[in-house]
Amino acid sequence: MTEQSLAPDVLAERLAKIPRLIDVDAHVVEPANLWSTRLPTRLREVGPRIEYAPAGEVKLVDGRYVETPGTEGPDVAWWHYEDTRTQIKKYIAAAGVPADEVTNEGITYDDMRPGCWIPSERLADMDVNGVEAQMCFPNYVRFCGQIFLWGKDKDLSLASVRAYNDWMVEEWCGDSGGRLIPLCLVPLWDVDLAVAEVRRNAARGVRAVAFSELPAYLGLPSLHSGYWDPFFAACQETGTVLAMHIGSGTKTPQTSPDAPGAVGATIIFGNSVASMTDFLFSGVLHRFPRLKLLYAEAQIGWIPYLLERIDDVWETHRGWANGQLNCPEKPSTYYYRQITSCFFKDSVGVELLDKVGLDNVTFETDYPHQDGTWPRSREEAALQYGHLDQPSINKIARGNAIRLLGLTLPEA
Repeated sequence: MTEQSLAPDVLAERLAKIPRLIDVDAHVVEPANLWSTRLPTRLREVGPRIEYAPAGEVKLVDGRYVETPGTEGPDVAWWHYEDTRTQIKKYIAAAGVPADEVTNEGITYDDMRPGCWIPSERLADMDVNGVEAQMCFPNYVRFCGQIFLWGKDKDLSLASVRAYNDWMVEEWCGDSGGRLIPLCLVPLWDVDLAVAEVRRNAARGVRAVAFSELPAYLGLPSLHSGYWDPFFAACQETGTVLAMHIGSGTKTPQTSPDAPGAVGATIIFGNSVASMTDFLFSGVLHRFPRLKLLYAEAQIGWIPYLLERIDDVWETHRGWANGQLNCPEKPSTYYYRQITSCFFKDSVGVELLDKVGLDNVTFETDYPHQDGTWPRSREEAALQYGHLDQPSINKIARGNAIRLLGLTLPEA
């Protein structure tokens, strides 16, 4: 549905019903001095830092992108950490850029909206977009901090995770009056360190932590191994939501090496399907009944069939598939009790809302990524669910997010 498909008076009527949004999935472009000012002095020369060099070549090697600076042309901003180089690309800082001008070319900070990385400017862009509060996933460090998992010097990795979290709490969110909601990282390579970091941040009011939707894709223990149970227990005890962004398993679905990027961009939600199935059959949600999961940018239209299928497998294939081994109740029971997903472009999911679960969905903007709806996110909300009754609209636009994250904001 587009704005042109609705009469102006109908659109205006719908828009009037959309309250200020609570955005549970936006992104921050990390400022150039984040680690160079917060790491111990002895680590600053090897920690993440910005250097300028011409744009370079990008290759997909074993499921990971490897980038090399060029030798000609204007300089762009490159993150330099140990032996890796990553240029800041236009499509991750695309707010306000027409779609046909968005590329994967390297850029500088001067080429992007200041709201991508300056807190006060972000608040101003939120005001333009009708967003009251917003939670931001990282960009450069990947959606759950995989960059530090791959680091060779784990002392440096740990210091870098803690520096990011200190910056997130103290600087990015610090002077926002609660409008910027902190989302922290954990050291993925050590469950005990992850537990300690959850507790350290929860003690200062953080209520969400980024985690991988498919840790086994990162070479980490699976959800079925029991390895992560101390981490899940700490999240449950502290009321910390496990926030998993689409693509946080790093390895994204591909049909063939020569398929265009549009194929992967379309089917990436397959990772969320796999992740939710993994969680529902793993027994994690049975063992930790107060643990809350958030799937970010996964959309919601696929969920009803997954729940139908997973419940059927649980029952029909109980003799051999071990679906009931760690999951004594129907898997959908745990979903409706403990899982929330967010969407921003899914009118199909709204049509299936009774099966997705009105209490299991939140809204997002994806600012400043190319997919993002800034500065017309409330208009998108009006198009997709502005026809619903006011209590349902309020839940999707803000109430469910407020309840999930324990925010002290009115639900309407």
